[in-house]
Amino acid sequence: MKHGKDLRTGRYSEGNNYYFVTTNTHNREALFLDFDCARIVINNLKHTDKLNITNTIGFVLMPDHLHWLFQLNETADLSYAVGSTKGRSAKQINTHLKRNIKVWQPGFYDHCLRQDEEIKEVMRYIVANPLRANLVDNIGNYSHWDCIYLPVGADLAAID
Repeated sequence: MKHGKDLRTGRYSEGNNYYFVTTNTHNREALFLDFDCARIVINNLKHTDKLNITNTIGFVLMPDHLHWLFQLNETADLSYAVGSTKGRSAKQINTHLKRNIKVWQPGFYDHCLRQDEEIKEVMRYIVANPLRANLVDNIGNYSHWDCIYLPVGADLAAID
């Protein structure tokens, strides 16, 4: 399994491409069982969109990791987009917890979607994570996800 700088080997960042990113908490600590910590990360994903760095298609925040699908904006850099989001959220989580801990593992896994890959198929995989992990029996019962293709409370079959 690759870690840290090994994950950057061969990384290519290009604006307007769609990226599926996965990043883990430090030592896979289940920080996002804390509702407020989870919302901090989610608000930072939205903030990265507001800064015109990304255009989020969807995400699911699991107890110890994040799956995020977004379009990188034309002038943005992938490492900056993910790194700044992780950095902002880590600072805010430490303030919330009144601790000074490592929140995220270094690096992240990324996959640039090719034209033949279906964005909706990847999004179905992402949103189904809480179901596969047996955290809920219906995605509508999980609080930490969003997808432009699914209204809250919808069924995964609605992504078509």
